Amino acid sequence: MMRGCPEKKKKLIEEIGVLFEQTHDLTPLAARINVIMILSPNEGHTFEEIVQITGASKSSVSTQLNLLLKLNRAEYFTKTGERRRYFRASKQYVKMRLQDHLQKIQKELELFEELTQYNKENNPEKFQKNKDFTNHYGNYLRAQKKNLETAIAKMPGN
Repeated sequence: MMRGCPEKKKKLIEEIGVLFEQTHDLTPLAARINVIMILSPNEGHTFEEIVQITGASKSSVSTQLNLLLKLNRAEYFTKTGERRRYFRASKQYVKMRLQDHLQKIQKELELFEELTQYNKENNPEKFQKNKDFTNHYGNYLRAQKKNLETAIAKMPGN
């Protein structure tokens, strides 16, 4: 796998690929193709180049590229006068991922506040006993929400 890549790039592809497998529920090949595109210049790679770099079969690469396109982790473009498609990492993926995290934090914060209010009204002794932890965790969630909102607002295209 990864023919024609410098050792440093191979190491990064492998390390980040393993991380993407674990944290993004990607297959090993899809994770590595995604990393290859992230580490590539803006011009991207042709299908044939990705097959050559990965050493995988054309059908496997095609299946995994289609998955990455469907997940909006990759995009393709063509150059004037050429029929070939060039693949690169999606420019919108990071923003979409941050927005997804923000939605999860917002939902957790809403439920946390409902839970806190319920315990305050119905379990006052428990509420008082856990007040420090409750305040600390609530502050953490609000800070995460604010950090995500700030990061999203600074993303290109806003």
